[in-house]
Amino acid sequence: MNHSITPIEITSQRKLLAAALGNVFFAEALFDALPDVVFFVKGMRAEYLVVNHTLVARCGLADKAALLGRTASDIFSPEFAASYRQQDQRVLSTGVDIHDQLELHLYPNRAPGWCVTHKIVLRDHAGGVVGMAGISRDLAMPDKNHPVYKRVAAAAHFIHDHYDQPLQIGELAKLALLSVAQLERYFQRIFSLNPRQMIIKTRLDAASALLAGQQSITEIAAACGYHDHSAFTRQFKATVGITPRAYRQLLQAG
Repeated sequence: MNHSITPIEITSQRKLLAAALGNVFFAEALFDALPDVVFFVKGMRAEYLVVNHTLVARCGLADKAALLGRTASDIFSPEFAASYRQQDQRVLSTGVDIHDQLELHLYPNRAPGWCVTHKIVLRDHAGGVVGMAGISRDLAMPDKNHPVYKRVAAAAHFIHDHYDQPLQIGELAKLALLSVAQLERYFQRIFSLNPRQMIIKTRLDAASALLAGQQSITEIAAACGYHDHSAFTRQFKATVGITPRAYRQLLQAG
């Protein structure tokens, strides 16, 4: 006898569950249990309405009440706050979600850390935008037990050794003896990044270290595989939230 639930029954059960949940933020407690995931819900002014303990701790605050109702401008330094607010307002004004955004986060009381961010629009029954929800997940350690780890790792090592040169995904796939589709799929499973994100991360890791030195930003751009200063600046700001020059100033300020 077939006991599978039909799509109509699933829809009905989902509606019943939604009606029974008086607290629409029931997932907050679940995200509180994830130390490697930042979770938040924001209103139309990009103010925090729901947060998890991880975000509170990384912002150096005592409890959730210290964060609720405040915006990025109240929490982060002006350089980062402006970028965060621009991203939030873009999501809220356009209604377009953000997925798999590689970011280097610099929280007030935490060393820099790489994460992948997702932000989705929240809508009312009429379809209007009423806020947004998001998560930022820390990059996990590579899965060295995966059957093709060695082949994919060979491509990753090539990126780390040649990030200053033009890199083609097709060439990386040949190096790993995989198709491009296989390489992208296995990269995601093993490193929690696709190959393009790995290239960006490797180049900007190197750039972040070089910005602590005396080389010009143009020289750093060339040393990290960018064909010109402006392309490097755009990529750095999109990923870190501030320009290379502003990042250098923060380093110099201690």
